[in-house]
Amino acid sequence: MERIQKIIGHAKWKQSMECIRRAEITRQFCCHGTEHLMDVARLSYIEVLEHGLPIPKELLYAAALLHDIGRGAEYETGIPHEQAGPEIAEKILKDCEFSPGECEEILNAIRGHRRRETGLRQDLAGVLYRADKASRMCWDCGARRDCNWPEERKNKIITV
Repeated sequence: MERIQKIIGHAKWKQSMECIRRAEITRQFCCHGTEHLMDVARLSYIEVLEHGLPIPKELLYAAALLHDIGRGAEYETGIPHEQAGPEIAEKILKDCEFSPGECEEILNAIRGHRRRETGLRQDLAGVLYRADKASRMCWDCGARRDCNWPEERKNKIITV
């Protein structure tokens, strides 16, 4: 997991995360900081272990740590983060010595992590999609009544 340490130590990752943190200081809804990213990583890994999926742990963590990296750009420019994020993530992944094939798999997962149809897949993108959605504790959220997520998508119970 040496490359994961390189991701969180990368200047662009730190800069992007700080931009997100500043933009979300007064946000009442779910935020996109390191706690969320690690929740997504851990939930992804649990799914892979429980279902015996052949997805390396390092790719799961890389995708989880980078899937919302474009949020700062979205707040600044209005470009959806799943579109802005891959460009930022690609530079980080290359600098952290991920292979071209690994980069493409992770970047595809980032691009697809907001599309419902992605959640039907059994690959990295599908696992990331499901973990991202499952990470939200709507049942315990003070802003749930004002949240723009449709009621049927909100996590109203703990699922195991």
